[in-house]
Amino acid sequence: MAYIIENMNLLKKDKLEKISILVKNERISTITNEMKNYSYVKMNASGYITTNPHIIFDPKIPTLTSFSDMKSYMTERFLKRGCTTFLTYVSVSQEKKLKTSLKQAKMGLLSSPIDYVIGVKIPLSALTPSFIRTTKREKVPVFIEFSSVDELKEKPWGWIREAMFPYNSPLIPCFQMDGEREKKRAKQVWNEIMAKHNIANIREELMQGEPLTQEALHKIGILPLKSHLHPGSEVSYNFYRKSSEIINIDEKSLFLYHSDRLLVTVHKGEVIRAGDKVWFRSGYGEHVIINTPSFFTGE
Repeated sequence: MAYIIENMNLLKKDKLEKISILVKNERISTITNEMKNYSYVKMNASGYITTNPHIIFDPKIPTLTSFSDMKSYMTERFLKRGCTTFLTYVSVSQEKKLKTSLKQAKMGLLSSPIDYVIGVKIPLSALTPSFIRTTKREKVPVFIEFSSVDELKEKPWGWIREAMFPYNSPLIPCFQMDGEREKKRAKQVWNEIMAKHNIANIREELMQGEPLTQEALHKIGILPLKSHLHPGSEVSYNFYRKSSEIINIDEKSLFLYHSDRLLVTVHKGEVIRAGDKVWFRSGYGEHVIINTPSFFTGE
């Protein structure tokens, strides 16, 4: 069935953009400012602020637990908060363990109601050209854990850069220093080294339980696959109650401070939250494979 959602107030960064979308065959067919010459069923969304669904970083999904515990975890942390995709990782210390760990993670997430991207976290000492080539074949983002700036400086980054090409999934830092001063210094050195060797990377450490930034989503390649309304995309969005209090606000602030205003979440054309009602569709989530990191650099 084809239908139109008109007068959507789509939040982009901290600005509202008025759009209307035509949905055909469960995909977005057209996006324009207004649709006057169509006779399809129409829904007026002018009373809401529309956002793309939030994509959360959460490395501690309880896959090795009971179904009821996992259902409760995902309902509270994701479904009730307008999240339809999450990024997580498996931790490995040896290249030969990667495939087995990824397989176990996928098995553990078979009942997930929302989509997911699985990465791998490794200690800096395990980062080798061979490991990078394996992660390229598996198409997984790579988190690098380290606690020493000296170790960071001593790595032969030129070899790593050559092994990353042409897939170039960004390296994501996990700073394990104790103090904030040490972390700040490590972040500075990380960014200097990445820039010097022209290595694709995320500049900031990802924060557990928070939405990924637009920059991180673009670099990893989750956008435009997920959480991005465009012609040809899936139909996924959030409706927040509109008011003068949340006109000049960004998506992260909506997520963190105005979850009480979230009214509707649609995931791949299906309503998964309406008011206080949440639908947990076991197995409706899919493993998202990133074929092209940094497909485009942003808007």
